[in-house]
Amino acid sequence: MRFKSTLENYFLVLPAVLIFSVFYLYPFIQIFHLSFFDWDGIVSFKDATFLGWGNFKEILFQDSNWWQAMGNAGYITLIALTFQNILAFLLAWACDREIRMKNFYRVVFFIPPVLSEIVVGMAWRFIINDVDGANIINRMLTAAGFPNLAHNWLSDPKTALTTVAIVHCWKGFGWGFLIFLAGLQTIPRELYEAARVDGANAWESFRKITIPLMIPVMVLVAILTVLGTMQAFVLIIGLVGGEFAGYTSVPVLRILASMRGSSMFGYACAQGITFGMILVAISFIQYRFSRRAEI
Repeated sequence: MRFKSTLENYFLVLPAVLIFSVFYLYPFIQIFHLSFFDWDGIVSFKDATFLGWGNFKEILFQDSNWWQAMGNAGYITLIALTFQNILAFLLAWACDREIRMKNFYRVVFFIPPVLSEIVVGMAWRFIINDVDGANIINRMLTAAGFPNLAHNWLSDPKTALTTVAIVHCWKGFGWGFLIFLAGLQTIPRELYEAARVDGANAWESFRKITIPLMIPVMVLVAILTVLGTMQAFVLIIGLVGGEFAGYTSVPVLRILASMRGSSMFGYACAQGITFGMILVAISFIQYRFSRRAEI
């Protein structure tokens, strides 16, 4: 009976294991294998040149464009970790309280994340970018009495990356809002009532009850924000029109450029492996710091 039960359990998880092996494990092994070769993806792989760790050495020590893209992604991620998550938390905290039309706000705040990234990028490109010299934002600035601030936001190297970061925050803050709201609703209301009886004001209850109990949720949102933002590229393509300009390029776009423009499939695979290891390291560091914060 025990053997039969064990066999049934393995049989139930077998489809998931097969799907994971075929669509995740096998491609990863193949990508890791290709990263050691100089291959253009066209000629037979038998004619590919074995480079060993050559691709990785070039990425780490010679490819300045790669590290510029990593810096751009880090800048967007930093804004998302601060501005986006703080906004999401404050809105979730407001909707968790007894305010009018809070259910309406919950629906509205979750609309941007469910929209298509390419559609959002193209829509914001029309709103922000220069359209015959006068886009919507520039018209609003001119009408408000600030015509000197009107310019082409996505074509100016000084404002392009920040503009992309703000649009990304608008698109993604709803996920953090939803997770924060779910975390806030798990906090027992009796704790706030007991604190109120003991004479604690709203700020003290927020600082000593809400924040400590929300730390695990904040860590989860931070990790998801880093992983999601560092891998963002569809929204950027929609915003900049597919032009991989250096001041808006991110790691995934550099990987695509290596495959499409230079036909360096082996080098692109090495970039993907390097990028994945960097994300794993960042997530591990975040987790370690969160554990210390909880202690």
